[in-house]
Amino acid sequence: MEPFEDEARAQGYQIIAGIDEAGRGPLAGPVVAAAVILPIGEKIKGLNDSKRLAPAQREKFFHLIFEHAEGIGVGIVEALEIDRSNIWHATQKAMEEAIKNLPACPDFLLIDGKLPLPISIAQKVIIKGDQRCQSIAAASIIAKVTRDRIMLNYHETYPQYNFARHKGYATKEHLAAIRRYGCCPIHRHSFKPIYQNSLL
Repeated sequence: MEPFEDEARAQGYQIIAGIDEAGRGPLAGPVVAAAVILPIGEKIKGLNDSKRLAPAQREKFFHLIFEHAEGIGVGIVEALEIDRSNIWHATQKAMEEAIKNLPACPDFLLIDGKLPLPISIAQKVIIKGDQRCQSIAAASIIAKVTRDRIMLNYHETYPQYNFARHKGYATKEHLAAIRRYGCCPIHRHSFKPIYQNSLL
């Protein structure tokens, strides 16, 4: 991991939050963002991008992050709101909610991706930040585990789609279920062209 947090503190910033999201790509369910403030000098050994970890590893780090972090905030935007705006604006909203839900307002943000948030807090965007920055990696795990748990709950309500397995992503199994049962209330209807193209 690179010392992005140390660089920000060297510039005078004190409360630094890493920001990441989970769930921009699925055909169903919410987009979830997390913001994590780690203590100065905190290094959680083995912490990495959530996509590079097995589910059991993510759960382990999820609990470790809650034990060590100075602050954690989560923002959730459901499929209906994604359809009302678009996935990018919904992701921004989830990130902003995650920041607002932190116990202390950060004065610097480290954000995974290419585009900054339209807010007044100083920030740095980092491409592949979940692989390069400790606090962003922590945020990626919190967002991913939180979203997976949400999808497991939705599986109980809509078992015919088997959300427990694919978490709403466009797997062959999921697309076949959409073909058979149609969409349910947590599907992103603004993504309908994806269904149509995939099911031809």
